[in-house]
Order: sequence, then C-alpha cells, then structure tokens
Amino acid sequence: MDARDIILAPLITEKSMAGTQVQQYSFEVHPAATKTQIKHAVQDIFKVTVTKINTVNVPGKVKNFARRGTRTSGKQSDWKKAIVTLAAGQKIELNGLNYFEQ
Repeated sequence: MDARDIILAPLITEKSMAGTQVQQYSFEVHPAATKTQIKHAVQDIFKVTVTKINTVNVPGKVKNFARRGTRTSGKQSDWKKAIVTLAAGQKIELNGLNYFEQ
C-alpha cells in the first residue's frame, strides 16, 4: 500500500485538538494497516519523527430511520483510528496551515 492509501484523513475533533498540546495527532487509517505501516506513512507524508502509535478499531453506529411510513435500520461502516505521538518539538501542518491548532 502507498502512504496516501494508509492515511485516509486527519480527525479534527475537540478531543484530538486537546491532544496536539502533547504532540498527539489523530488520523483515520485503512482498516488493514499495521502500526509499522502507519508510522512509515506519517513519516513519509509529513516529514516528522514518530515515537508511538496507538490504534483503535471503531465499530460503526446503528442508525434507525423512517422512510415512507416504514421504520428501518442501517449500520455505518466500521473504521480504524490511529493516534500518533511525535517527538518533542515537532508538529504537523497541512498545506502550510496548522489545522490541528486553531
């Protein structure tokens, strides 16, 4: 897999923003990606030194909805989250902007 296939999107949430104070950044990653692949992908894309990787398999939510008088339910897809810890003093910027610290 290519590095861009492993890192799908950055996660911009309140909790992930709080983690940036201690050099922790959250990403949505490919479900089959390993910690080693994630580490190499982040280092290749952002040119930073990764010290630690934590991964979480997040189950999809079950949603109920009504359409044309009938109630049905559906399930969102499962996905994988990676929390990447960088070396001290480093940070990640996307397109020259630091979206993680706003």
